[in-house]
Amino acid sequence: MSAYRLLFSHQAMVGMVLLIALWLLIAHFLSSSRPWDTGIWSLSGVLQPHSKLTVLIWHWPFNKSLPLDGDVCARYGVADCWLSTNRSLLHRANVVVFHHHELQSGAVRLPLAKRPPGQPWVWTNLESPSNTHGLSRYRNIFTWVMSYRRDSDIFVPYGELVPRAGPDLPVPAKNRTAAWVISNYRRTQKRALVYSQLSKYLLIDVFGRASRKPLCAGCLLPTLAPYRFYLAFENSQHPDYITEKLWRNALSAGVVPVVLGPPRATYEAFLPADSFVHVDDFGSVRDLATFLKSVNASHYQRFFAWRKRLAVRLYSDWRERFCGVCARYPHLPQGQVYRDLEAWFKSQ
Repeated sequence: MSAYRLLFSHQAMVGMVLLIALWLLIAHFLSSSRPWDTGIWSLSGVLQPHSKLTVLIWHWPFNKSLPLDGDVCARYGVADCWLSTNRSLLHRANVVVFHHHELQSGAVRLPLAKRPPGQPWVWTNLESPSNTHGLSRYRNIFTWVMSYRRDSDIFVPYGELVPRAGPDLPVPAKNRTAAWVISNYRRTQKRALVYSQLSKYLLIDVFGRASRKPLCAGCLLPTLAPYRFYLAFENSQHPDYITEKLWRNALSAGVVPVVLGPPRATYEAFLPADSFVHVDDFGSVRDLATFLKSVNASHYQRFFAWRKRLAVRLYSDWRERFCGVCARYPHLPQGQVYRDLEAWFKSQ
């Protein structure tokens, strides 16, 4: 009987040793490989978010690269987000972003043959539909859209009004009537037609390459500040297409914008209703000119009432926009695809 107990005890001890050895082996494997350092491998082979997201920038917009040293996204209040331009990470990036300008020109091609199954791809574009071409080639490819349209998966406006952190700066002194900065002038564009009529009744100083009076980057705001009104005319009229012409050239310069773009209701989604003048508010361009000339000093100051509590924030750094992919990631629709990107983007 004692021999049987001794044999049983020996077998139990051997089993315990084997169990401990197996546990140590598993622990060693996990500590040495740890695939979840940047995520958890899914069946598709694409890292799924667990801690830090990897956003692969396939190419820089307009070939203007920016440094990605350190924790870039933390500077913009986005945690656990890593931006990279290393294309060798394609097989494991959580998201890949592509800017349309380079696709449209043919400078960049999509790596379709190397795309891991299920990997989200983001189509990025801040141009208007009138200046965006070749979208029919991209059916059933892109998962999400990043653009200035409010119905985009990742909304990236040119600017916005945010709560003012400090005291309001005084409105610059005004001694000139109206200004317009224009680089690409086409007579058939609506903005050119409106300007042509408006200039018959109102003195408008024109700057920019089209007028052979280009302004340096640091000269823009000081040049525009003395004007009462700025023609924030978009090159085309499309849903939500409101650019730096409003945010930087007018509002940041302390000038009242006269806007031509989407309907007034769209502007009012971004601005107080009494902070701008809309071309569509008038039955004719002549009526618009009459109104602008009739605005007295007290009325003019009311255009800036918003500055007591709000300030302009400009968005121009592409790194901040790409960090926004991580900020939006938990709320983005999974498994979707834009079957007809052109139809969506050019819809009214």
